[in-house]
Amino acid sequence: MAVVVETTIGDFTIDLFVDARPQACKNFLKLCKMKYYNFCLFHSVQPNFLAQTGDPTGTGNGGESIYGLLYGENARYFEAEMMPKLKHHKPGLVSMVNCGNNMLGSQFFVTLGEELVSLDQEHCVFGEITEGVEIVLRLNEAICDTLHRPYKDIRPIADGEVTTAEPWWLRCG
Repeated sequence: MAVVVETTIGDFTIDLFVDARPQACKNFLKLCKMKYYNFCLFHSVQPNFLAQTGDPTGTGNGGESIYGLLYGENARYFEAEMMPKLKHHKPGLVSMVNCGNNMLGSQFFVTLGEELVSLDQEHCVFGEITEGVEIVLRLNEAICDTLHRPYKDIRPIADGEVTTAEPWWLRCG
């Protein structure tokens, strides 16, 4: 299964690891379908490390999972799936941001470097950019201020074109 994400610097396709990370993929897909990520700023771009988005406030402090949107503040986050262990070993991997206590919301990042072992124990890899890999290179070259915010805004402008052959989400509950 894949999701096409259109951004202000070009389009990329994320192949989702639905078998290894069903809940993270379900959350991401449902947020995509409701256009939650549209116009969210890549609020932190750190060369050879990561580019982070998914926070509608653009600060890195906001966002919530699909469960929070459906069930309120008490369901704002959901528990991370950390097994099987998937590593942050190359550019173009997509991970949910750990909001603390292994809980996930809406924020995600794209890896821009190799062998980012410091991320492996904290964040949940749930996909990989397989088309539009040159966009990862463009993200990595963004000129940013001292807080890692790009001087020129980079945003997803549309997402949610989902391609699938099977209703895998029925296994997710």
